[in-house]
Amino acid sequence: MATTLYDPPTLEPGTLRVTPLGGLGEVGRNMTVFEYEGKLLVVDCGVLFPEEHQPGVDLILPDFAPIRGRLDDIVGIVLTHGHEDHIGAVPYLLRLKNDIPLIGSGLTLALVEAKLKEHRVKSYTLTVKEGQQERVGPFDLEFVAVNHSIPDALAVAIRTPAGIALATGDFKMDQLPLDGRLTDLRAFGRLGEEGVDLFLVDSTNADVPGFTPLERSIGPVLDQVIAKAPRRVIVASFSSHVHRVQQVIDAAAANGRRVAFLGRSMVRNMTIAENLGYLTVPDGVLIDYKKARDLPDDRIVYMSTGSQGEPMAVLSRMANLDHEIEPGPGDTVILASSLIPGNENAIYRVIDGLTKLGANVVHKGNAKVHVSGHAAAGELLYCYNILKPRNVLPVHGEYRHLMANAKLAQDTGIPPERTILGENGTVVDLKDGEANVVGQLDIGFVYVDGSTVGEITDADLKDRRILGEEGFISVIVVVDAQTGRIITGPEIHARGFAEQDSVFDDVKPKIAAALTEAAGQGVRDSHALSQVVRRTIGRWVNQRLRRRPMIVPLVIEA
Repeated sequence: MATTLYDPPTLEPGTLRVTPLGGLGEVGRNMTVFEYEGKLLVVDCGVLFPEEHQPGVDLILPDFAPIRGRLDDIVGIVLTHGHEDHIGAVPYLLRLKNDIPLIGSGLTLALVEAKLKEHRVKSYTLTVKEGQQERVGPFDLEFVAVNHSIPDALAVAIRTPAGIALATGDFKMDQLPLDGRLTDLRAFGRLGEEGVDLFLVDSTNADVPGFTPLERSIGPVLDQVIAKAPRRVIVASFSSHVHRVQQVIDAAAANGRRVAFLGRSMVRNMTIAENLGYLTVPDGVLIDYKKARDLPDDRIVYMSTGSQGEPMAVLSRMANLDHEIEPGPGDTVILASSLIPGNENAIYRVIDGLTKLGANVVHKGNAKVHVSGHAAAGELLYCYNILKPRNVLPVHGEYRHLMANAKLAQDTGIPPERTILGENGTVVDLKDGEANVVGQLDIGFVYVDGSTVGEITDADLKDRRILGEEGFISVIVVVDAQTGRIITGPEIHARGFAEQDSVFDDVKPKIAAALTEAAGQGVRDSHALSQVVRRTIGRWVNQRLRRRPMIVPLVIEA
């Protein structure tokens, strides 16, 4: 069913307006805008990675259109943690106005600043930590420690006279975290006693029953797999998953192996994590990958990017024998990550390619080499019972995740009318303890394609898909400008067809006849004649060849 679009009313005094611009109905490009008394606070600004039906696209950004004309009203951007789907679009927003303050934990800001440096954007930052409170414009912010698959993640409580909104960011409730940093349920309880008016909560695992397994349960499995590996070990993970990299380093050291990082983002992020003390590397374990090739095969572990099957990442290039390290029989490849929805085909293609080369591929489907960083249903129920929020807005997830999260909220006694199933662009106003949907903005996809941002449209992507799936036909005809009589042609060329160009000999007389008929009716405009050519050959190709290619007719007047 099509979404009904309608503009929200003018914001009333004493009302907090909340508008998600990304992250609802998708796993990625998380971004939510809070507005109070004419000022805006942005929480997260992430990217979404393209799927197969978006060929050529590098990244997908949140739609900045609703705030593009109000950049001077933005008092800050709060970043909950350092994953790409929460920080990756920051450089593109700061290109529009580079002095918007960035607020986040030490590791989060370090990862963002490294990214901004690559984009040659200077940033203004405020480093915060759990328990800290800051006044930013009309917003009183309190930061709460949460456990996730990256260190230093924070939830943020946003206080205004309209009420308290609590945004969890990504979180889970691992009771034995590797870094000893628990989700601060005492702070959650205190906020619950104070009264949380709007709870914006991570939905990614809301449809998974029970509790997310402990992160530390992965270490022994990695240790066993590495211990049994006869030759090289290649581990692929997210380049920001510090805890997983730490476990790989520990397992490698325990088995007398050295570790080499592969992939620019992996090297950059782990260097930052080590310098800030979030990654502990025993002396002599790390080695440059170029020197690692001189080691015996059973003495090395490569830590690489590409766990989601990204075409240009290290692991995909290895599977395609397009990397100097070529996996082969006896090598072990570990995919230590989850499957992000939409990436399944790409990941299985890489697994098949590596298996065909003779490597033993270990992944979440056949070994416990990854646990999620998101709270499952049991953990979410605990949060609802601790916080007892007046209103709930599930965020961060596809629609089934949002629906499952809303159902959990209702199971704990939150009325259905106080549980908002929104989507990107849904405008929610909070006042006097009640949150109500007051508008629905038209939110689109903003594609990054090479050096262009926002210039590629859905129509362009449709053309690319047609080119890839159906092929391309060009038809050139030269006609007399006065009489419309054909002078030369039609000349037909096709690409992406198994058939020879001679197959089109049958349609050339039909095109000529159609043009002659149009000329007889007084049609002289080259565009109108081009449309005659397009319709004629398009109908013939569809009937004869069962194809719907891209057709580019060119009628030249002479």
